[in-house]
Amino acid sequence: MNITAAAIKQLREKTGAGLMEVKRALEQSKGDAEEAIKYLRASGQKFAAKMSARTTKEGKIGYYVHSDGKTAGLVAVACETDFVALTEDFSQLVHDLAMHVTAFNPRYLDSTQIPPDVIKNERNIFRAQIAKEGKPKQLHDKIIEGKLKSYYKENCFVNQPFVKDDTKSIEDLLKEYIAKLGENIRIVSFARLSLGA
Repeated sequence: MNITAAAIKQLREKTGAGLMEVKRALEQSKGDAEEAIKYLRASGQKFAAKMSARTTKEGKIGYYVHSDGKTAGLVAVACETDFVALTEDFSQLVHDLAMHVTAFNPRYLDSTQIPPDVIKNERNIFRAQIAKEGKPKQLHDKIIEGKLKSYYKENCFVNQPFVKDDTKSIEDLLKEYIAKLGENIRIVSFARLSLGA
């Protein structure tokens, strides 16, 4: 299949992926741009898994102040080198993550940071709800796990839908940038500040 330069350019602008990655994705998807995006996301996840063990000692702290001047988000994001930390792409990621903190107010970075007593309490609440609804007993554990996933999506930074594109999670966004920039990237810490709330 002959992939046109225009198709490659358009997909690169849309995804920010490298020239050869985009060409390979379009070839794999027989020129279908949507399928190529899925391919790039999948390959980005594989790449991110390989990178996760690498040390991150550089990075940047970003902030975002809402237009009302009463809510702000702070985020510290680490990467491997100052070269990447100084790029426009990395700065954009940090800014977007700070904006996300301002909008979504996550309570935890990921599910491993939720205290066990909080999980236990949520399980008990879900169990009581299910019992009231009269669901079959053999389905209770499966339903509780589903409700816990929803709880993570609501409260954990990496599980939340990205404020600027709710078709992907923050974890998906990080994997895309890891693939794009070729370095391990991780959120170190975050905070949300608010007046009158």
